Amino acid sequence: MPWYEDEKTKTYYFKVNYKDAEGKYKQILRRGFKTQREVKAAMAEVENDVNKGTFIKPSNTLYADYMKGWLEDKFSGLKRRTWENYANLVNKHILPERENDSGKKVGLGRLKLESITPRHIQDLYNHLFKSNSLSDENIQKCHTLIKDSLRQARLWNMISENPADLIKRPSAAKKEMQIWSMDEAQSFLKYAEGDPLYIVFLLALTTGMRQGEILGLRWKDVNKENRVISITQILNHDGKEFEVGAKTISGQRPIRIDQHTMKALENHRKLGLEKRIENADVYEDNGLVVHTKFGGPVSPRNVLRSFKRIIDKAGMKEIRFHDLRHTHVTILIKNRETPQAIAERMGWSDTRMIDKYAHIRPDIQEDVADSFGKSFYSQSAK
Repeated sequence: MPWYEDEKTKTYYFKVNYKDAEGKYKQILRRGFKTQREVKAAMAEVENDVNKGTFIKPSNTLYADYMKGWLEDKFSGLKRRTWENYANLVNKHILPERENDSGKKVGLGRLKLESITPRHIQDLYNHLFKSNSLSDENIQKCHTLIKDSLRQARLWNMISENPADLIKRPSAAKKEMQIWSMDEAQSFLKYAEGDPLYIVFLLALTTGMRQGEILGLRWKDVNKENRVISITQILNHDGKEFEVGAKTISGQRPIRIDQHTMKALENHRKLGLEKRIENADVYEDNGLVVHTKFGGPVSPRNVLRSFKRIIDKAGMKEIRFHDLRHTHVTILIKNRETPQAIAERMGWSDTRMIDKYAHIRPDIQEDVADSFGKSFYSQSAK
């Protein structure tokens, strides 16, 4: 029962012959092993299972067919937007068969569960990276989906081993974080004054709220007396549905706001009441802080269009809307807020999240050095 080297793919494979329960001769063929060590270990495990009578006959089910059911099973346990993202990755990037730049076919959908090898999975990742069809983070999500789905197939005895366990999780290159200085943030807000979505940009910069949290905010979640905003629902990315709660458990948080932001909210509410009167015959009151002239939720796409238009008008450095949240964090750090206070305000479950901001505010260390020098040398002068 030997193992072999595939000269064309430079990988290894093995064959194991055995008798099934009816006494008929069968053959187990496994391909795609990178090293002799891997192929020998896998072959020894199969031989051991065959000898002990515990060998699981692999399933002939196509991975594409299996994934239909797997995704259906996941639907009830995930937020709709998350499930849609997963389904998109599976159906558009993991399953379809296509050729890579070497003319080799990649994609898992056409393969039987029993036929998927580490080589098939790695070839898919290599193609996704080279073709730039997905971000590094989404390729990592693909790995998670493939590994979890095959783990379930293993638990159901549809396959004897999970080939994704032999694949290293794809790495994601760290991307430079873009932020505005405090002067830039204030300059942007001056150009945004008078825009119907001004309050959206103000809240993003002064509270660090996510876009979905701002667009899902209701007046009943705003406590005027205590100047506190509560995050109790978010608008999903397509702008069609509200989701109860926040992105995470820790994200369901109260946020204290300053007097100027509270005043801006009050002015925004007055303008909203005027619009409501103008469109009383068609207005639908959803209690939203940010809404269309008819009372419905504002599309996230419209927010991004306005955001880019104002940036262009101001001639400023272009950043993403989400970078307004990063900008808020750096201002908090500059103000010497504690990691615990920042984590609670941002809805982080761990204060270690603040570590990723250290490299973008070198002036903080300058302040620390100046403060130390002033303290240290004032003592020696006595």
